Amino acid sequence: MSVTGVWIVGAVPEQVVRNSLSASVQDSAPAPVHCDVPGELAWWRSKAQASMFTPSTNFPGDWSADEDALRLSTFFDACRDDSDHAEKLRDTVMDQFPPDVGEGLFVATARKADPFSALAYALGPDATLRLPGRFGDFLLDAGQVRAQLLAVEETLVLTGTSRRDAIERIHAWMTGLGDDPAHDADELLDGPLRVLRHAARTGQGAAGQVRWY
Repeated sequence: MSVTGVWIVGAVPEQVVRNSLSASVQDSAPAPVHCDVPGELAWWRSKAQASMFTPSTNFPGDWSADEDALRLSTFFDACRDDSDHAEKLRDTVMDQFPPDVGEGLFVATARKADPFSALAYALGPDATLRLPGRFGDFLLDAGQVRAQLLAVEETLVLTGTSRRDAIERIHAWMTGLGDDPAHDADELLDGPLRVLRHAARTGQGAAGQVRWY
């Protein structure tokens, strides 16, 4: 049975964020950790400059995943909080996202692949860790949006060779681990930043969510 990975970044009214963060603190429990995070980060750093994919022999222009790509994908999945509390919080916040994709909402979907993981592979470990939250999941109030915006801009505003390399790596992930050769790699780089800039301009909070359907 096929699955679809989704990464959503949306602007959220400030009061909704404050209420959600307050409820989260009251009900909080340690997020589950299913792997050796420091060890896996060190391994990823040691592999970050190398490709984890080889050109596909069956589909020209696509890629096939190496063992390292499978390990990295497993690491990303293990780092996510899949507790009932976290899922309930995601549902509550998602209900407050704008209804349509645009300045206040970014949505990336991929058959059999997680779009945020594709972006993280393209950026590398240190750049990925400059993004808010925990591997694509975050909830920021308006002040935190403004405070983190510069770091996000420095991470996602890529030009020239850096952008071309990132787009190629996104395509490798989306075809080597997923089944989405027609993905929009440019929007995966530009969309989240668009939403955070909109949230900063309008005094709103923002949230990011990785989900599977």
